[in-house]
Amino acid sequence: MSRALAPTKLVYVNARAALFDLYGDHLRTRGGRASVAALVRLLAPLDIAAPAVRTAISRMVRQEWLAPVRLPQGPGYAMTPKCARRLDETVARVYRSGSVPWSGRWQVLVFQPVRERARRERLRADLSFLGYASLSETTWIGPRPSGELAALLDDQQVRADVFESTLDGDPRELVARAWDLSAIARAYEEWMEQAVDLVGGLARDAPDHQIFATRSRLVHGWRNFLFRDPGLPPELLPPAWPGEKARVYFEQEAARLLPAAAAFVDRNLDKGVH
Repeated sequence: MSRALAPTKLVYVNARAALFDLYGDHLRTRGGRASVAALVRLLAPLDIAAPAVRTAISRMVRQEWLAPVRLPQGPGYAMTPKCARRLDETVARVYRSGSVPWSGRWQVLVFQPVRERARRERLRADLSFLGYASLSETTWIGPRPSGELAALLDDQQVRADVFESTLDGDPRELVARAWDLSAIARAYEEWMEQAVDLVGGLARDAPDHQIFATRSRLVHGWRNFLFRDPGLPPELLPPAWPGEKARVYFEQEAARLLPAAAAFVDRNLDKGVH
């Protein structure tokens, strides 16, 4: 029998994060919209109560990630174009297979100083999510351009000079200054151990709502790496990089659990208001 998991981000998902995962992993390919009643039903297996779902929806509407719509099943919410861009960027990085070879060039962003602390912290978090790292307060680098960068700068009303450049020196030294690869490697090893326990605890005859919940927690835990791992080219990573073993396991298990999870989603989207 699998040992009990300690509470971690892999098994606990808050309502807002669960909604992002749900829209990105399931609803994006089903029209990008769902009724409130369906959203409540779909997050129930994750132990997220209806009031928490509604509070998270309201917050996402204020932040322009979701917009209200009328559906045959009742009141609902659809992705905004801003949300669709973020989810497309996320999916491309969550499912990393088929990534393009690295050109050897870096994208360099040079900002004017952002004086307001809240805006500066928000910009830092969003740039880290897109795979950039800071070399100084005003200079950031990334191994490849992000398709979401222009929209991010426009949304936050921040100006940046953007360059593509090659490095005159050892790129591994630059990587070591910009990212803590040892910490990222340890995080992958811990995630792998927790993920094996999580999936291993699922009974062979588990109902589809349990499979949906397990897969959702697996996806959520993996998605958290988008805030830490920029997806560096293999030639810039240490040998036997644990992120690759973790990626193979994630994609294998996410694909294996998808049919039952998708059946649960489809069944609950088709229901009317109760």
